[in-house]
Amino acid sequence: MSEMSFEQMLEESLKTIRQNEIVEGTVIDVKPDEIVLNIGYKSDGIISRSEYTNEPNVDLTTLVSVGDKMEAKVKRVNDGEGQVLLSYKSLAAEKGSKRLEEAFENGEVLTAKVAQVLTGGLSVIVDEARVFIPASLVSDTYEKDLSKYEGQDIDFVITEFNPRRRRIIGDRKQLVAAKKAELQKELFEKIQVGDVIEGTVKNVTDFGAFIDLGGVDGLLHISEMSWGRIENPKKVFNVGDTVKVFIKDINDTKIALSMKFPEENPWNNAEEKFAVGTVLKGTVARMTDFGAFIELTPGIDALLHVSQIAKEHIEKPSDVLKIGQEIEAKVVDFNEADKKISLSMKALLAPEEDVAETEAVEEAPAEDAE
Repeated sequence: MSEMSFEQMLEESLKTIRQNEIVEGTVIDVKPDEIVLNIGYKSDGIISRSEYTNEPNVDLTTLVSVGDKMEAKVKRVNDGEGQVLLSYKSLAAEKGSKRLEEAFENGEVLTAKVAQVLTGGLSVIVDEARVFIPASLVSDTYEKDLSKYEGQDIDFVITEFNPRRRRIIGDRKQLVAAKKAELQKELFEKIQVGDVIEGTVKNVTDFGAFIDLGGVDGLLHISEMSWGRIENPKKVFNVGDTVKVFIKDINDTKIALSMKFPEENPWNNAEEKFAVGTVLKGTVARMTDFGAFIELTPGIDALLHVSQIAKEHIEKPSDVLKIGQEIEAKVVDFNEADKKISLSMKALLAPEEDVAETEAVEEAPAEDAE
């Protein structure tokens, strides 16, 4: 038997392959950017990094080992150097597409990592097959910034499957809405007005904060954030803060929250702390033409009428006082029922025989001192 005839017999014993054919082989060498397969052909098969995965710069030696069995799709029988170019990614994408079709038909919930955040939504990959989730179907509420989802595993269902048009659409919104409805039902079954509960600040606005109570949001209005004065909720709360609140009201699916705990009400024992004749210090909180409101403690403001600021005549409080200024004054009237306290600085300046006269405070225009 001649050498040529031996080579011919050897070549005949090797299988033939065609473009787009699926072949199976054994890994005989792995480099960071290339995999070499023995596919039982006269030439070895080569899988480049870009034909193995969509992940850029990945080290293939961390994913594949010599001796591993693999299937791949033939891209080119001869790359010009006698080698067979293979694609693992293409085959995986075909399998992934089949997987997505089955999930679409069965309404199956899939889980995949967000591969890319796009202008109009998210791109996820299932077995190398891409699924697009439009921004409008990412959540049940509008989210302007989707970057937080990058690299995250998310659940979704396939709502449109048309591989010919390369249109495979995923929907996460309906799952979020269903989960929220389930959590809402569970929460409403166990809570009632007056319950103290912990929650997480989800969003802060000029009028209040929305608190996540475990899948259901409650509104903490600015007027219920403190017994004291809150000018801007955004200066007090940050998204992600854990807060303790109590349920003030439940109206259908709306929950009103409060942090004005009754035991912390500054008017508790106020008749003792602010009894008539008591001299105390306070801070100018705001002013009108007829007087200044003095914060005695967070949640309690007292009226210092313009006529009670000094012995001499004063046109308006702002002529002698400033916001934030600390002053000392005497309590000349205490009305717990109406939550009103009147002060006098003049009473501290007048002779003893004139004190009784200064206590007859000129009646001011009605304004709640809280």
